[in-house]
Amino acid sequence: MDRLWAPWRVQYVRDAAPDGGETPGCFLCNGLSSDDDRANRIVWRRAHTLVVLNRFPYNNGHLLVAPKRHTGLLVDLKGADLVEPVETIQILIGCLDRLMAPSGYNVGLNLGHSAGAGLPGHLHWHIVPRWDGDSNFMPVLATTKVLNESLDELYIRLVSEIARWVSST
Repeated sequence: MDRLWAPWRVQYVRDAAPDGGETPGCFLCNGLSSDDDRANRIVWRRAHTLVVLNRFPYNNGHLLVAPKRHTGLLVDLKGADLVEPVETIQILIGCLDRLMAPSGYNVGLNLGHSAGAGLPGHLHWHIVPRWDGDSNFMPVLATTKVLNESLDELYIRLVSEIARWVSST
């Protein structure tokens, strides 16, 4: 069985709020209430959805897609709050295909702390671009993840690509 080891993320999990991350400590809600999208790594705001660059990425291009509504329960989402995030994932995969040409993707939603949700109080999907051979010895031996593009550079390229997509629709 193949495994995806991510020991560099242990600090993120250890620092997660034990109470499930209520709104005052929710980085997604805090980002939504701020006007500084770049500082909060928000690459796109839609009517019901927020897209954020993951500050602790598994791989280059790792994005979080969240409903704007603060809830940790999938059953709470109805209508556009449920549909728009999934449509957003579809659009973002097209944008990432054009920007980064990955070989594939891991797309997932962790429901609850025990399922791996670092922020169990606010649902969010992960989009992780993958390339053949993108794993190496660094995370295992040196607890270091090698990323070949800075978050700042990716932020600029992704915001530009999303703007191109929005203007073409």
